[in-house]
Amino acid sequence: MKSENFTIKEIEFKLKHFCSYQDRCHNEVEKKLSKFNLISEAKDQILINLINEDYLNETRFCKSYVRGKFKIKNWGKIRIIQELKSKKISEFNIKKGLDEINEVDYQKKFENLFNKKFSSLENLSVIEKKKKIFSYLQYRGWETHLIYEKLNQIQ
Repeated sequence: MKSENFTIKEIEFKLKHFCSYQDRCHNEVEKKLSKFNLISEAKDQILINLINEDYLNETRFCKSYVRGKFKIKNWGKIRIIQELKSKKISEFNIKKGLDEINEVDYQKKFENLFNKKFSSLENLSVIEKKKKIFSYLQYRGWETHLIYEKLNQIQ
């Protein structure tokens, strides 16, 4: 993708399509934009236009990202926060995104994931079950204090 092949308007159109297909963060759009050999003023103008026309909205991206990763991927808050930070999302927007998670739903999802994993581990000792459950939930970003509280209830 060389800029010789596209006008600024064509590049902007492509990025509008890129942003309307799915919510994007600034970092993703900037990476896509860097594939075109543009001067920084042109890149900045395209970004400003995308923001002004509401194609690019980092708060909206963050809220939708959090909802999706929590509901579909079953991620806990720690994993969600780490992933958002890797996308260079601001603390303000991370907090706004995490507000999308209802605490009651969070606890229910944790309980369901814990119980589902526990019941899938039949022929293991209690210690092996605890190790597997811990690593399963920790990898998905669930808080260790929640995991330990629940593991301590297993006899």
